Amino acid sequence: MAILSIQSHVVYGYAGNTAAVFPMQRLGRQVWAVNTVEFSNHTGYGSWRGKVLGADLVSDLVSGLEERGVLKDCEAVLSGYLGDAGAGQAVIDAVKKVRKKNPSALYCCDPVMGDTGRGFYVKPGIPEILKNEIVPLADIVCPNQFEIEALTGVKIKSIETAVKAVNLLHEMGPSVVLVTSFKQNENEISMLVSDKKDVYLVTTRELPLGAGVAGTGDMTSAVFLSRYLETKDIKKTLELCTASVFGVLEDSYNTSAKNSSMPMELKLIEAQDQLVNPTHSFKTEKIQK
Repeated sequence: MAILSIQSHVVYGYAGNTAAVFPMQRLGRQVWAVNTVEFSNHTGYGSWRGKVLGADLVSDLVSGLEERGVLKDCEAVLSGYLGDAGAGQAVIDAVKKVRKKNPSALYCCDPVMGDTGRGFYVKPGIPEILKNEIVPLADIVCPNQFEIEALTGVKIKSIETAVKAVNLLHEMGPSVVLVTSFKQNENEISMLVSDKKDVYLVTTRELPLGAGVAGTGDMTSAVFLSRYLETKDIKKTLELCTASVFGVLEDSYNTSAKNSSMPMELKLIEAQDQLVNPTHSFKTEKIQK
C-alpha cells in the first residue's frame, strides 16, 4: 500500500514533498510523490527560481496512476502547498479517484496558507478553496495556529479556545484534527489532537529556532499520517510524532551553523534515526472537551 503525496518540491533544502517523502519512507511507507511546484529553494529565502507546475500536470500524473491500475493500492492521500487554486481542484479530483478505487483510503490535508508573524504567503484563491472545498473532504486536517485561526475565525489564546476551534473544524468534516503548533506559555510549544471523542495535548520546550524552520509542518503532517496508519490511535500517534519532530529539530539545531546568515534547514538525513527511534519521549495530557 502507498501514500500519494501532492505537495511542493524544492531542489535545495526541505519543504513540501522534500520534507515529507523521506520521513514516510524511513517509517516504511511506499510514497508516490506528485509535485505542485518546482522551486530552487523555499520562499523563506526571499528569492527563488522555478515555477508553479499547474493543475494540468497534477491531474495528468494522477490519471497515469489510474491507467496503471494502482490507485486501489493507495491507502492515503496527503496534500500540502498547492501553488495555485487550480492545483486545489486537482487534489480534490485525485482524492475522489483514489476513494473510488479504495473507499477505505484516508485523505490528510495540511492546509498550507501561512504562519504566525508572517501572515498569508499563498496565492489568492487558495484559502477559499481550502476552507470551502478541500478541508470538508479531508479525514485528517493538520493546521498550524495561524491556519486554524484563519479557517475558523477563532483566535487561540488558551486551551479552551483551541478546543473551540478544533470543534469547528470537526463540524466542517474532518474526523481527526491535529493542531501542529500553538503557544500557551513562553519557551514552550504545544500540539493538540482530537478525534471528536477525545482531545489530547502535548507540550515541549521551545527550541531557539528564531523565525522557525521551513518544512517542519510538512514533516509533522507526514510523520503523523504515517504513524496514524500504523496505530489508528490518536494518543499514541501524537506521542510518536512529537518525539520524532522534536528530535529532528533538536538535532538540526545542534548541527547547524549558529552564526550563518542563511535560514536554518532541517537536517533530515543526519537526524533520520529520530524518525524511527527518537531520543526523547513525551506523554500526552487528556483535555476535557
